[in-house]
Amino acid sequence: MDPAVRNLLLRILRKIPTGKLEETLTKWTHLSRTQQQSLNYSQSKWILHENIVYLCEENGLTMKHVSELDMIYCMENPTSATWRACQLTDAEDDASSVELISFKEQFKAHLSELIRNVSIKIKKHDDESIWIRIAWGDHFSKPNHLKPTYVVHYLQTPYVFICNLSSKNKLLLHQALVLATKHGSIKDANLSGRSFHAVRDLLMGHYNKTFPTSHSRPLKERNLSPTHPNIVKEHIEQAEKRQQLAREAFGEGTVPKLERATYTLETRFRGGSGIDTFIDSERPFKTVVTFESKSLLASLRHCVSSGMAESPVSPLLSSITQKGRNYFVITDKTNKGPDMTTQSFRSNV
Repeated sequence: MDPAVRNLLLRILRKIPTGKLEETLTKWTHLSRTQQQSLNYSQSKWILHENIVYLCEENGLTMKHVSELDMIYCMENPTSATWRACQLTDAEDDASSVELISFKEQFKAHLSELIRNVSIKIKKHDDESIWIRIAWGDHFSKPNHLKPTYVVHYLQTPYVFICNLSSKNKLLLHQALVLATKHGSIKDANLSGRSFHAVRDLLMGHYNKTFPTSHSRPLKERNLSPTHPNIVKEHIEQAEKRQQLAREAFGEGTVPKLERATYTLETRFRGGSGIDTFIDSERPFKTVVTFESKSLLASLRHCVSSGMAESPVSPLLSSITQKGRNYFVITDKTNKGPDMTTQSFRSNV
């Protein structure tokens, strides 16, 4: 086995937990049932990995086969890197008719024309998504399979999700995607996170939403012994209202597991009466506010429903779910006269 293939195989095996290794190898299908049954998963990881490498050498597996193992594991566990969402725009008339075979042929052809040494593997997932693994090289070096780019696209939708893409290859990938999907351009959707499923569900609306309503929700009956019925009723009504507002802003049930939301403020220092403190400065003052949590949307929803945060929810926070983004820019808007200044809340696209 080529040293580069062996090195990649060992790196892939190290990142797969032992509890998932047998299932992953079964889906890979490049080891026979007899070979898989010969493996002892209770052994130390080092010995187990060496035995797997020996079986792969025995089967004469190449870089193509080993990179497929990496792709299978990433498709089942897409949390190893930060995923960034993009949106295709200016669709051509026949963009909705693009099928898998046509997409694969066009994407590979266009990207191979743009860069000489590149390895491309495309596979359809069970949920109808198209997964692309790209190992980049250049005119002088072979593709680097240790740092592949992953791309996920749902045909007949404008959504694309990308991880591990360097700036020098960004334009090449975007151009190939635009041509293969028959669109005019592609733009950043200003949404990112380590969980692919969370980014996808938030952008495509695949989660339980609750829409605002002007009708009051019926109060739940509770077995209480109130000292003053009016006070207890008021507290219950307030709690119900907070919970409804929280659901309307952040969804109901299990919500996408987003880790952060970033707000960039572009403004000017001001005096007490709206007069610029630094009048001579043309550059706006920039600052960044970031909210972070293991599950940001669930945390914000809890803060609102429990009364820890004020309600109704600020559009600065509710726009995360309404617009499917977690990066926003807040800028000054000065079209109401020299002494009247407002703030414009917009997404940076």
